[in-house]
Amino acid sequence: MKIRRFLLTAVLGLSCLMSLNDAQAQEPTKRPNILLIMADDQGYWDTEVAGNPHIETPALKQMAAEGVTFTHFHANMVCAPTRAGLMTGRHYLRTGLYNTRFGGDTLGRNETTIAQVLKSAGYRTALFGKWHLGRYSQYQPHRRGFDHFFGHYHGHIERYSNPDQVVVNGQPVETRGYVTDLFTEAAIDFIKRDQQQPFFCFLAFNAPHSPFLLDTTHFGQPEGDKLIEKYLAKGLPLREARIYGMVKRIDQNLSRLFEMLKEQGLDEETLVIYTSDNGGVSKAFKAGLKGSKGSAYEGGTRVPFVVRWPGKIPAGKQTDALVAQIDLFPTFCELAGVSIPEGVDLDGKSILSLMLQGGGESPHEYLYHTWDRYTPNPWHRWSIHGPRFKLVGHDPQGKKKQQEPAGQLYDLTADPGETKDVSRKYPEEASRLRNEFHRWFDDVTRGQEYQPAAIPVGDPTETVVELQPSWAIIDGDGLEYSFDGYDWDTLDGWKSNKTTAHWQLDVLKPGRYEVELSYGYRSEPATSGTLLLTAGDQSLSCKLPMTTSQNVFMKTIAGTLDLSQGTQKLTIRAAAPEGIQGLRLNSIWLKALPE
Repeated sequence: MKIRRFLLTAVLGLSCLMSLNDAQAQEPTKRPNILLIMADDQGYWDTEVAGNPHIETPALKQMAAEGVTFTHFHANMVCAPTRAGLMTGRHYLRTGLYNTRFGGDTLGRNETTIAQVLKSAGYRTALFGKWHLGRYSQYQPHRRGFDHFFGHYHGHIERYSNPDQVVVNGQPVETRGYVTDLFTEAAIDFIKRDQQQPFFCFLAFNAPHSPFLLDTTHFGQPEGDKLIEKYLAKGLPLREARIYGMVKRIDQNLSRLFEMLKEQGLDEETLVIYTSDNGGVSKAFKAGLKGSKGSAYEGGTRVPFVVRWPGKIPAGKQTDALVAQIDLFPTFCELAGVSIPEGVDLDGKSILSLMLQGGGESPHEYLYHTWDRYTPNPWHRWSIHGPRFKLVGHDPQGKKKQQEPAGQLYDLTADPGETKDVSRKYPEEASRLRNEFHRWFDDVTRGQEYQPAAIPVGDPTETVVELQPSWAIIDGDGLEYSFDGYDWDTLDGWKSNKTTAHWQLDVLKPGRYEVELSYGYRSEPATSGTLLLTAGDQSLSCKLPMTTSQNVFMKTIAGTLDLSQGTQKLTIRAAAPEGIQGLRLNSIWLKALPE
């Protein structure tokens, strides 16, 4: 029976592919455009398509009516791992990326992105919105296959009106407007500008990620307030009303995109995909799913996934085929008619036939999930997902026990909400799945060293480099990292001169660099503090003037360092044995000086 089903699927897939090739053969120079739209922290349940009785997403609902909805599409538990898997078609732990912060959110230099593949095949490529796969020069999207990038590097930004943490191809820019509108307008301009080549446009909204902000400036705030009031009137708490309002704003821009495609005559030439990067953070309605963002349960990994391509993809279809974000790389390659690059070993499988048929068998026997805040391990948050059974483990300590529990086993056919652990009823199934997960984990982590990438210094396109606190490796007790939103993070607790923080540097061009510190410093009684910086055999002493308070930052020039070429550490510590009470170090800036 399995062989017959496989052959039937293969024949149907071949038939659909031949139909697609025939359509393309009529216009040999026209390959389909790809518009990939990704929300940030929008859960599977945050749509009308999922039956949410509170939210209003008419554009997405219409998209589902005109296309295919995948009801069991899985991302990773958090954002950067999903984006790494999407860009490479590989499980993120193979790519060197392992985290969302602490320098672990950087895609390995040797990885090949789908943008590079499509660009080499003649596609125009652009990314608008959130990257979160590397903030330093050689890791930025316009150097990883995207012709154009307008957006932000980090996991989130602080301002949604007139955002100020955004760049265009590596250059900081000022903006005016609401962030979701700005990214959409840039995407529309890119699509309309040149229609001689096919395009790959990745529109990666940063909404509805926290902070949960709609328009907040004086000229736009009434519109943002209207969306919030709409959901407050439905009885939702303020937090939920804000999240739903942000999703509604995305949906309004989705409508703008569809109108533009029709006006430009691109509707039937463009595959549009709508999805999200991980499980949701809203709580008012969860479609019966357990868990949320950061969880290995269904609510942490199942996300919206709707595809639309008029005339090619059947309308109004749904499929429960088990698929994942790693499948988009090979799907886009097949769609564009390009081969997988030599030497690129994919974990994803093309799901183009599932799109064209509106359903079919899953290409995967299992899906695997794991994530830890600091270092990858198979003992913390993890799951292995088969066609019927799913095994989940959640150990807050993330450490191996002498007798490891097999995990919680769920029969998703009978219990999609993961409410009843059946591991005692099916102990052999639980053991088999746990062994398979360990096999997979050993495979994807083999040969990897999970630590912050060395920060490139001296790249001619980035003459000033910021060393952020989250990239520092702390040695000793007392000194601690405080999270306050990427650009405002600090190193606190300078209680002695025995504790150090260091950054790994990759000096591309040797020479003299000016060192500047950003910090807040206030102590009682008032005393002066001195920091010592060392790199190789170079050292620098910096006396710190006090600021208005610990939370009022200023910059001061520490001096210059002569950095030799190659990898090395830059280390910082307090000069005095008693440390520097009341210091919050924000960043260190290295500026290449003229020869």
